Amino acid sequence: MLRTSTKRTLASTLGLTLVLFSVACTQNQTTQANQPLWVNTTLSPEVRTELLLQAMTLEQKQQQLVGNVPEIIPELPQCFGARHVRGIKELGIPTLRITNGPVGIGQNDCVDPSIANQKQNPFAAYTHPSSAKATALPSAIGIAASFDHDVARSFGEVIAQEAHAMALHVFEAPGVNLARNPVLGRNFEYKGEDPYLTGSIAVTEIQTIQDAGIIAMAKHFAANEQETNRHNVSQTIDEQVLHELYLLPFEMAVKEGEVASLMCSYNDLNGSQACENKVLLTDVLRTQWGFKGYVQSDFFAVKSTAASLVAGLDHLMPIPSFWSPDRLNSALAKGELTPEHIDIALGRRYQQMFKLGIFERPLVQKPLPIEEGGRKARAMGGASAVLLQNNQTLPFANDIRSVALIGKATQVYAQQAVAGGVVVGRSMGAGGGSSDVVPHYTVPPLQGIKNVLQELGNTQAKIELTLVDDDNSNIDQAIEAAIQADAVIIMAGSIAEEGADRATFADQTGLNIALSLGDNLDWYTDAPNKITSVAHTDGKAINPERNSQTIAMIEMILAATGDMFKKTAVVLKDNAGIAIPDSGALLGNSGPAILEVWFPGQEDGHIVADVLFGSVNPSGKSPVTFPIAGKGFLDVIAKDAAHFPGTSAKAKGWVDTTDITVFPPLVFEDKALVEYKEGLNIGYRWYDSNASGKCALREDLSNPCVAFPFGHGLSYSEFSLGDASLIHNTLKDTYTVNLPVTNEGNRPGKTVIQVYLGIPAPEQPPKRLVAFQKVAVSPGETVQVSLDIDPSSANHPLGIYDTNLKKFKIPVGQFIVYVGTSSSLRDLQKLRFNR
Repeated sequence: MLRTSTKRTLASTLGLTLVLFSVACTQNQTTQANQPLWVNTTLSPEVRTELLLQAMTLEQKQQQLVGNVPEIIPELPQCFGARHVRGIKELGIPTLRITNGPVGIGQNDCVDPSIANQKQNPFAAYTHPSSAKATALPSAIGIAASFDHDVARSFGEVIAQEAHAMALHVFEAPGVNLARNPVLGRNFEYKGEDPYLTGSIAVTEIQTIQDAGIIAMAKHFAANEQETNRHNVSQTIDEQVLHELYLLPFEMAVKEGEVASLMCSYNDLNGSQACENKVLLTDVLRTQWGFKGYVQSDFFAVKSTAASLVAGLDHLMPIPSFWSPDRLNSALAKGELTPEHIDIALGRRYQQMFKLGIFERPLVQKPLPIEEGGRKARAMGGASAVLLQNNQTLPFANDIRSVALIGKATQVYAQQAVAGGVVVGRSMGAGGGSSDVVPHYTVPPLQGIKNVLQELGNTQAKIELTLVDDDNSNIDQAIEAAIQADAVIIMAGSIAEEGADRATFADQTGLNIALSLGDNLDWYTDAPNKITSVAHTDGKAINPERNSQTIAMIEMILAATGDMFKKTAVVLKDNAGIAIPDSGALLGNSGPAILEVWFPGQEDGHIVADVLFGSVNPSGKSPVTFPIAGKGFLDVIAKDAAHFPGTSAKAKGWVDTTDITVFPPLVFEDKALVEYKEGLNIGYRWYDSNASGKCALREDLSNPCVAFPFGHGLSYSEFSLGDASLIHNTLKDTYTVNLPVTNEGNRPGKTVIQVYLGIPAPEQPPKRLVAFQKVAVSPGETVQVSLDIDPSSANHPLGIYDTNLKKFKIPVGQFIVYVGTSSSLRDLQKLRFNR
């Protein structure tokens, strides 16, 4: 229940009085006589917050509720920034500085001050390539592909170290939305299609970052699974589905990670905009989950004054807009808000700032450990690489004499290091949306191959880059290079960026059925951050779909000789999994090696070469399903616009910034109505359940709709699994799966043991991931692996969400435990227990 500022509870008043009396009667060593009481670090964050709020004026509180318009940061005159809340020196409140970056310290509140007066580009403070440099790490989906908490911990360590060096306090990540939609423009910022994998990796990142005193911010809360019409999409999701899938990673972040902050999203969810959604921000987040942190808005997401603040939003970014002093005072005068609403919102953030030592931290920038960041990024990328197919092609021999590196002239993959949004001719740091990172250096593919071969003692190898036009008119040159080479490396992928999805629409509204979907290697567009369409009804230039004919190029090269596949590796750099045709030469025993490295970041060339030439033994597992082209989830849901991208409904929505003239208002005439009709069946669950009626398992238990299943990934080692066993600890009511793993190869390697659970309840998919562990095994060694399933843990491994009880419950019946090395039934053993 909300308290008014003049009528605090008796307990609170007595408690604060006792504290004030105690502080007044003793001269604390950390508090000088002329300092305010809230600087006393021996007091609790809660008490310090109460003391600070009592000393503040309403005007000061209003200024602290919101971000500042772009300005030179007072404490850092070398930085023109737009991601901060200006401090109040006389109160000892520091400027709170915020950075984006699911793939590294991205937009970080510091661009060249000389652009401060560029009126023609009001967003320059967010997007200018003069942004302070940081390490461009492998993408978030790649970190998830490692299935490795040590990798997630290393990611968090780099983030925290660089945030401290750059005098930053808040890290707007991890992103924990799901890859429901394989063409979502921001899949690379998230962690795949499974909520448990997403939440588990995110929890480790959060704990690592916050242990170092940086606020982590899980985002985007909630169900932010498309970029098309993201400001004006209205989604309907069944309550049970919402809790079991899309809210689950957030619940894990809150309960296990104790995340200090969440970011509310742009979309409407079940009838209410996310940043004024009381069900989400209060009923679920705080009442059900016990969240103690604060909620920040996504940038320009807020569309109300009193409604958002009352619902549970605490911090509006990036500028005052709907929480400007005029609007707040008007709401206060009308009784729509009370001063206590403002105190509660500010207090939640101040408590986290006090808890993590931000008030005591000087705002000083230091040089970054550039080489250390690069080394860690390279190691992360190697651990994230997924060997999808091999056929004994890889690793290539270290003493190789010639390498043919082949790619498309219009595509970036073989030419430059790849991060989100980067395209040919545009350097890393000039594309990728709010996750964009400006690195100190990049390692392109050709240079990386040269460097790695030299590290292995091969200084004589000749590496030749050949680029093929979209129409394949100059394919003969690439074919000749491939025939002559000892090793052939073909690079392809799918570039994506915040602001748009990989799909083509009739016009710029992005409504109704998509004309085509970019879930393949051929589809691309010149501007990944803009809607792709065949026409514009507003008279502006279109952003057309283009066809690189990459698949045809690969097939023609492979067809050049009968055994070309034996020396060819196709390297994929992807936003998420792509559909793979089974009609050509790519899949099967006579197909090339296929290595997925996601968006590798600045160390791209080294990461790829490390795996191809055996310096790194691949151990990643795919966090998404790779479907057979024409047989995937998208091929079904794309026939109904209500699934994606939404049907049109006349209902104006807007982001009104008219009180800040530097930014133009964003106005939308229609809402895009989206319904998650597939329910619980997303990702591997959709293929397991044969939701389309076309994915019934073959006799060998493989799925005819799946090229590579969720959790799949090969190694240069040969692993065998012994018989699994299951133990029920009745005292703790936990289950332990035990499994011997033997490395029968001649290389040390790692594999990931995965545990899935079949739930005895109607409408549930056949199985869900409930545990995983990456294990290192030396040649000839057998390692005993134990994985625990705790029914009381935050991911509710045995539970289903009861919409009447408003909580998870465990059904009665037989549970099936699946243990193995991927989600495919071919790779899984079965165990059972009853409840």
